[in-house]
Amino acid sequence: MVRITRVYTGGGDDGSSSLVDGSRRRKSDQRFEVVGCCDELNAVLGIVAMEINRLPQHEDGGGSNAIHRVQLVVSSALKRIQNEMFDIGAELACDPQKIPQNMALIGQQQSDILVDEMDAWLLDLEPLSSFILPTGEGPIAILHLARTVTRRLERAMVRLIDCEGEDAVRNTTLIYINRFSDWLFIMSRWISKTLVGEETMWQPLGKRGTESGISEMLSKMRQNDSHFDDI
Repeated sequence: MVRITRVYTGGGDDGSSSLVDGSRRRKSDQRFEVVGCCDELNAVLGIVAMEINRLPQHEDGGGSNAIHRVQLVVSSALKRIQNEMFDIGAELACDPQKIPQNMALIGQQQSDILVDEMDAWLLDLEPLSSFILPTGEGPIAILHLARTVTRRLERAMVRLIDCEGEDAVRNTTLIYINRFSDWLFIMSRWISKTLVGEETMWQPLGKRGTESGISEMLSKMRQNDSHFDDI
């Protein structure tokens, strides 16, 4: 059991920090970059959970069942996921050859659960005919951010493998993170569909027509402002 009596130690004032095995490295070390990305991802997931719980409830009952369904499913899933992210962060903060014997590591089962959940969500979704722009209301937009942070974590893990060799990161862990970015994308689509939200599809440049920018809009706004001043 972890016991933290104080957060500040002063041990990192020289730009170095300790891995789980007690060895010290510069904070610029690629392994700390990986751990930091994992920590950042978990923090973004916390914001997603907050936004899910802040979804408005309608007093007349309209849409309340859908909102409750989303809150129940996503909150339950994220509670598990955030714990697993801490498991992964602890693992990545170790030299692979010095992982404590009592440290439980995620396995194939956790990746399989992600796949099962994606398959369950996809039953409610229509196939995509275009890419989706990373936007949306509340938790949807933040889920897109979490997805991009997950991809950055994956890239950092691959760079660590390139730096320290194939054994620097367990393949099981790398597969989990790869699955998780897809999981976030599909969950965001399921939330949008359940809440009757509209997905914003990417339109290729050749199909968007003439683009004039917002200069004319701003000009009209200034004209309207002058009219209001005369009233």
